[in-house]
This record gives sequence, C-alpha cells and structure tokens, in this order.
Amino acid sequence: QVQLVESGGGLVQVGGSLRLSCAASGRTFSTYVMGWFRQAPGKEREFVARINWSAGTEYYADSVKGRFTISRDNAKNTVYLQMNSLKPEDTAVYTCAARARFTMASMTRPYEYDRWGQGTQVTVSS
Repeated sequence: QVQLVESGGGLVQVGGSLRLSCAASGRTFSTYVMGWFRQAPGKEREFVARINWSAGTEYYADSVKGRFTISRDNAKNTVYLQMNSLKPEDTAVYTCAARARFTMASMTRPYEYDRWGQGTQVTVSS
C-alpha cells in the first residue's frame, strides 16, 4: 500500500513560481502513474498533470500547459510539479495521486486513481 505526502505549497505573487513535491512510501514498486489534481472552493477537483512512473511520459491540462512541468525521481520515489508564471486562477488545494496497476484509462479523472495525499494549499496573490 502506497502513502503519499505533499509539500511545497504556500503564498506566491502573480508571475512567481513554486515547486510541489509528493513523496511516496510503502509498496511503491507497482506504481504505474502519478498525477496532480487541484480543487478551488466551490469547484470540482480538476486534473493538472500526470506522469508515467517508469517511462516519464507526461500529459498536461490545457490550462497549465507551457507553465507547469511534472517530473519524477525514481530513486527517491518522489514526483514534482514545477509551477511557473502563476496566475490567481491557479489558487487551489493541490493533491498528489497514484495508480498502482497498469490501465488503459487516460488518467485525467479522479476516479482513475487508487491513492491520494492530503493536499497542499497554493495561493497566488495579485
């Protein structure tokens, strides 16, 4: 069973940058995909980015493409989300998620993931 712990959230000004980390522990050997979601008050949870754990294949939501970069360190069992050119609409709770087994799903919907972290707050002020 995989446990996920996020860190790196905080307050940043418009146009600034933050890097989020998600450290995985437990039985991580079977992890297939890790992703990031976000949720603002009054809104549904929104897909941000995902990465294939072994191959490093990346995919992004249109709203963050060109500004955010997802990456992973296999040796450290950690996935990162580098966020640049931040906008007020990026303000949300960001949550890391993992899928343990191979799937043909797109991995852009919350129900396609098996494990979730607690989330970290990102606030972008103008």
